[in-house]
Amino acid sequence: MDTTKGPASGPRNGTRASGDEIVRFDKVTKRFGDHVVLDQLDFSVKTGKHVTLIGPSGSGKTTILRLLMTLLKPEEGTITVDGDLLTHERKNGKLVKASERHVREVRKKIGMVFQHFNLFPNMKVLRNVTEAPIHVLGMSKDEAEQRGRELIEMVGLSQHLDKYPSQLSGGQQQRVAIARALAMRPQVLLLDEVTAALDPELVAGVLDVLRDIAHTADITMLVVTHEMSFARDISDAVLMFDQGKIVESGPPDKIFSEPEHDRTREFLSTVL
Repeated sequence: MDTTKGPASGPRNGTRASGDEIVRFDKVTKRFGDHVVLDQLDFSVKTGKHVTLIGPSGSGKTTILRLLMTLLKPEEGTITVDGDLLTHERKNGKLVKASERHVREVRKKIGMVFQHFNLFPNMKVLRNVTEAPIHVLGMSKDEAEQRGRELIEMVGLSQHLDKYPSQLSGGQQQRVAIARALAMRPQVLLLDEVTAALDPELVAGVLDVLRDIAHTADITMLVVTHEMSFARDISDAVLMFDQGKIVESGPPDKIFSEPEHDRTREFLSTVL
């Protein structure tokens, strides 16, 4: 993870992340009315790295993920994914708002698992996992189903292929949501407090699945969580956010054991 400041430059769509960066925020500001949620944010994530965002509620962590999914758009600044601008394009040397087609193409590189599972209630488990690869990626039904069965087995739900979401526990539904996100073959997986809506006894099973993915899959992960032991286990870097800014960043052992910033120490004292 790198927090170097300044815009990236290069040939593709007028910008390209330097080195092996896969996500880059350049001077990104997001407001809701008069409230500034992200304030001129600069940060980047390198390919294959697992970066966890921590901090108090309202500090801007989930906003970062929602910007990457284009559920929100920044008021200022640019976001780059694998060298491609996300919400902007360069045309005739000028930075302009990206077309919907451009946004859809770049967004295919990103998968997200939400707090609430957002499964299709009228579809059985296998179809929940295969629907998007067939209709968005153009994958054949046979290929999608083979891939879907492999992913459902990976999350430990092979015996539930023909069940509807309402027939599953919350933890099982979240594991289906993880398989569904991975079925799109994203380069970047976003995890937004994926255990927050679960009963405590179901949390461990979901975190175990995510640990396995983190340790075995070649995928970049950007994680928002209050599960600090999980963050310590899977992270290459941890970023502490407060009031829309990064106040401290570093490897997990340093952030959790020897934080330098008073705000980090104060926050960790409430969650550890």
